[in-house]
Amino acid sequence: MSTFMLNPKNVKRKWHVIDASGKSLGRIAVEAAKLIRGKHKPEFTPNVQCGDHVVVVNCDKIVLTGNKLVQKFYRRHTGYIGHLKSVRYADIIKTRSVLAVQLAVRGMLSHNSLSRRAMLKLHLYKGAEHNHEAQSPQIWKVR
Repeated sequence: MSTFMLNPKNVKRKWHVIDASGKSLGRIAVEAAKLIRGKHKPEFTPNVQCGDHVVVVNCDKIVLTGNKLVQKFYRRHTGYIGHLKSVRYADIIKTRSVLAVQLAVRGMLSHNSLSRRAMLKLHLYKGAEHNHEAQSPQIWKVR
């Protein structure tokens, strides 16, 4: 019996909707990363982008547990000496909640060219409305 290897042209993609209202940021990121990467499919092949499209709605109603709103920082460096920028997650959730979800999902994926292409299949929205109704997405339940 030979091993089945999936080709990129044989991939069948679905659309999934995740409602993030009242859910933990980490749990949403784990489910989205799993669906984007395609690890939930029985024909998963590590070197092929076989994941599905994921739509995350209500990103502004996401929850961080514990003291993460105050103690957790998003840090980036501009490239110049002494230019380390730090922003609290409380400010990110308040102003740019889509960025918080995007960073969490990107951190759950491997850091290579395959995951950079996979991030294009992640669609994030602050509110409950999105423009992907034509694809007939499946509603995904997260604990």
